[in-house]
Amino acid sequence: MTRGRFITFEGGEGAGKSTQVRLLAAALAGQGRDVLATREPGGATGAEEIRKLLVSGDPGRWDGVTEALLHFAARRDHLARTVWPALDAGRWVVSDRFADSTMAYQGYGHGLGREPIERLYEVAVGGFAPDLTLILDIPPEAGVTRAHARHDGEDRYERMDLSFHRRLRDGFLEIAGREPQRCVVIDASGSVDEVHATILKAVADRLLA
Repeated sequence: MTRGRFITFEGGEGAGKSTQVRLLAAALAGQGRDVLATREPGGATGAEEIRKLLVSGDPGRWDGVTEALLHFAARRDHLARTVWPALDAGRWVVSDRFADSTMAYQGYGHGLGREPIERLYEVAVGGFAPDLTLILDIPPEAGVTRAHARHDGEDRYERMDLSFHRRLRDGFLEIAGREPQRCVVIDASGSVDEVHATILKAVADRLLA
């Protein structure tokens, strides 16, 4: 059996990741692929419990180190119980966020730096990495405005100050610059259909060519 592919979506608040995950998963399924759409933090029973600790409540309830540890605990559960079994079964997995978010949010946003996040990644994830990472890029001012309009209760990060969100964007773009073979930056400022079309082309060019 051919192993599946792992595609991750990254980006700041309000970039449209959840919508584009759904659209890509549907498009891949329409091509006859067995597709699993998932998310982080979350995607498994234990990881979803940890998610509640991270995405709600006061913005200052955790420091950066605690957040990073919680994210990697959730990530390990997600990989072990959901992602790796699906890939081994030949499924394509499309995830709304993965480890680049921890690097951007805690490494860059909270100022922990790259090294602590890389060490945690080695322990929790090992040598595994996505086949393709799509980084949805949008100016922080626009993204936060979009995010505030959702009213979904998971607003802890979007309530952090604008300078934090600017550091996030810088972090994601630096990640993409460091790993161009894995990452594609997508302009997320267009319409949903325009962004989806750009994503489909990126997936076709990188994984289906």
